[in-house]
Amino acid sequence: MTTPGELWLREYHDRKPDSQSVLIEAGRVVGDGRTSYDVFAERVGKARRVVDLGCGDGALLATFARQGTESLAGIDLSAGELELAAQRPELRAAQLKQGRAQELPFADKTFDAVVSHMTLMLMADLEQVVAEAARVLAPRGVFAAVVGGVGAVGATEVLFELAKPRFDAVPEERKPPIDGDRRTRSAEGFDEFLAPVGFEPVAWEQIVVDFAAPPEQVWVTCCETLYPASTLDDVQLAELRAEFSEATRGLLTADGILPAAVRLNIARTRLAE
Repeated sequence: MTTPGELWLREYHDRKPDSQSVLIEAGRVVGDGRTSYDVFAERVGKARRVVDLGCGDGALLATFARQGTESLAGIDLSAGELELAAQRPELRAAQLKQGRAQELPFADKTFDAVVSHMTLMLMADLEQVVAEAARVLAPRGVFAAVVGGVGAVGATEVLFELAKPRFDAVPEERKPPIDGDRRTRSAEGFDEFLAPVGFEPVAWEQIVVDFAAPPEQVWVTCCETLYPASTLDDVQLAELRAEFSEATRGLLTADGILPAAVRLNIARTRLAE
């Protein structure tokens, strides 16, 4: 059954179908120089058949296509995002389905890798999600996810601190009813819901994604892509923007760049023998 959180996310991403990929493609992994899509696809490794849970506008699937993956599939709540995904030349032959990760419309043992980039942490009923992942994976198949890490850096940290009181003050009936599970915040939490369906202990890696840019760009990529920001009216957003500009003035480099970064975690495992 579709949850209120899923309905909210579907409506949000129908309005802003490229918001996630705009954010991800604006950042570069510190010490690597590529996007987190590129780094994640490399960590997953060579897989002939890949399905993306919460595939959005297909940016991650396109990355796998460029890496040489032969068979691609994705599922997402948002028809608007799937329309954009279908327009990507790399995804002409991909199976793009509207639906829930808890009810995958794919046959058993269809894929070599099930992946999720910044979506698993928003999903309800993780036990059902990973049971479905295990069902559609071939023996020794890979399950891998990117999830948000703890703590931001530079201007991003300032923004989160300034925005939190405003988000907290939004009336309950207007707050995004986002699903989610705190277990996605740690390797131990992942193992708790993955082990019962036959996955090995996860390999856990933290990466830092750098969004340093002129202040205007940092504001757009880091604030306007925050789900709770959509609950603020124009006056509240303008006030937050003015506060952010003033509070980060001292962080600007000599060439007008505002340091900003976030931490992400990559969890990776396989089906046990």
